[in-house]
Amino acid sequence: MVIYFGYVAVVFVVQQLTGVPYTDLGDSGANLFLGAGLSLIVGAILLAITTTLLGWWRPALFDRHRSAHSWPIIAPAIMVLALLVNLVSTDWSSYDGAFFAASVVLLLVGFTEELTTRGLLLVSLRSRLSEVWVWFLTSALFGLMHLINALGGQPLAPTMQQVALAFGGGTIFYILRRVTGSLIWAMVLHGFWDFSTFAVGHGTPGPLAATGGIIEIVGVVIALASVAFVIRGADERLSTPATGVSATP
Repeated sequence: MVIYFGYVAVVFVVQQLTGVPYTDLGDSGANLFLGAGLSLIVGAILLAITTTLLGWWRPALFDRHRSAHSWPIIAPAIMVLALLVNLVSTDWSSYDGAFFAASVVLLLVGFTEELTTRGLLLVSLRSRLSEVWVWFLTSALFGLMHLINALGGQPLAPTMQQVALAFGGGTIFYILRRVTGSLIWAMVLHGFWDFSTFAVGHGTPGPLAATGGIIEIVGVVIALASVAFVIRGADERLSTPATGVSATP
């Protein structure tokens, strides 16, 4: 929890110091880099150092056993479809080199947020709690992480909607970890998902732009209905994630 709150605090402070409101991130490449990209770079460096010092890379990135049920990967597959719809609907003619470069930096969000929640937090929770609580708490805290967007200038109503969708998205990423046995695929999907959501909101979106959001909701519903199957029989509880290192901070 110290690592979780520390990451959220670092991201919030760096974003506040840049002075770019959350609602203005998509206006230019400079805004996107200063308002989001810079905090991700700082967070990624600090998380990498923390994970190395703890010796938690292996348990944070890999499960010992994959889920016995692989069919729930339907939910992540649907999210990939929504991602592709976002990219097809993007007004690429509105991009310049600076905005594209800043957008690429957004891919780091997959590394930072996944390592924080479904990586380090997950490892720690597994030393104390059953897997159902591990799923619920990592997904819930991932969703609540987005509350800082309201402090950054986003209205409360869309922020709460974002929190709810992030809980569902977190469930999709959790399923992807359990089915593949690795957090890396969740990092990749998460990074490209955020890239696509900022991309489709830049310029003039195509006629299918709203379809991506609808497909995402379908994926979330399927994920919530199927997550129990990847939790069932999970044998991932850890007494210690690394030699000589306690599982909880």
